[in-house]
Amino acid sequence: MKKKVLSNVSNKSKAKASRLRIIAGEWRSRQLPIPEIEGLRPTPDRVRETLFNWINAYLPGAVCGDLFCGSGALGLEALSRGAKHMTFVDNSRVVSQQMAANLTTLGATDKADVVAQNAALFLDTAPPHAMDIVFLDPPFRKNWLAQIIPLLEKGWLADRALVYIEMEKEADLPALPSHWSLLKEKVAGQLVYRLFDVAK
Repeated sequence: MKKKVLSNVSNKSKAKASRLRIIAGEWRSRQLPIPEIEGLRPTPDRVRETLFNWINAYLPGAVCGDLFCGSGALGLEALSRGAKHMTFVDNSRVVSQQMAANLTTLGATDKADVVAQNAALFLDTAPPHAMDIVFLDPPFRKNWLAQIIPLLEKGWLADRALVYIEMEKEADLPALPSHWSLLKEKVAGQLVYRLFDVAK
């Protein structure tokens, strides 16, 4: 059953698609289809540019996770710029199918896993490896971060891991472990995005 979820999208299950453009790296300017479904918010180009200016030096060889991958904008950009491996997690079957199809188009299926699952359930398992960089861009107004952050502490983060958090500006950031240090913070319109360093 899981193989069917992660297979290429059939005509029957396809949602109307818009396009995602990769900004830089190996796949610079490549455009890929993304499903148009309610709540899917690709990270804006200018936010991505700022984020990847922050983390470019850490990407080569990094093992990463995009835990609410949606369009895959963050994870694909990281792979394009030299990340070693990306785990894409999303609860939507349509999103997961399109993510798998886009990785096939890019010839990058050996560099990534696509997991069609709730992110909290995914993290509530024994990690196969620690992650160097984690991207968290959960649906707004669902209180996801309060659930996800404690689960990341159960062996998912490498020493000196970077955690990127994107959230609505008006929301409060949940309590963070004391060994998480804020490195960068910026506001863009109705969202705020932050980068944290996690020391063990």
